[in-house]
Amino acid sequence: MATIGLDKLYYAPITEDQNGHETYGTPVQLAKAISADLSIELNEATLYADDGQAESVKEFKSGTLSLGIDDIGTEAAVALIGARLDQNGALVSSGEDVSRYVAVGFRARKANGKYKYYWLYRVLFGVPATNLATKGDSISFATPTIEGTILTRNKPDKANKHLWKVELTENDTNSGIVAVWYDSVYEPSFE
Repeated sequence: MATIGLDKLYYAPITEDQNGHETYGTPVQLAKAISADLSIELNEATLYADDGQAESVKEFKSGTLSLGIDDIGTEAAVALIGARLDQNGALVSSGEDVSRYVAVGFRARKANGKYKYYWLYRVLFGVPATNLATKGDSISFATPTIEGTILTRNKPDKANKHLWKVELTENDTNSGIVAVWYDSVYEPSFE
């Protein structure tokens, strides 16, 4: 089913242990969401044998998340791209700033009024793009865009898989899960 909305854009800081395994901090609202464009890059290989295609493999390599947002606040800029705040509250960026990995969560409203919920487990954002223009005869909004690279988690799950995304479509049986979706980064449970 098609989606007709986007909201509740959150990020959760990541800390890594000595093995590089991720632990997620408490989710924080990033900004008001305008758009989210997700594109995926695959590793592909085809084996030809006996004059034909014998096998083909397609695996997740990485992805790109481009977010249109209303504003990236100072706290999010510090957490995502490593900028610093000076004693007067000015946001200071330097050539030595280092972006930090975060998890990103959001939801998209469907035509039936239910939502599809997402967590991207490991995203590294770059410096936000800013478009500014002088005010002319009409009013037009200028909003930032921030682009991040989506990678798989370092920490494998119980099946030794390295997750990159989870999505959940709201229904009557999982209403308890969606009620706490932004309390923490969702960890899948398998029997």
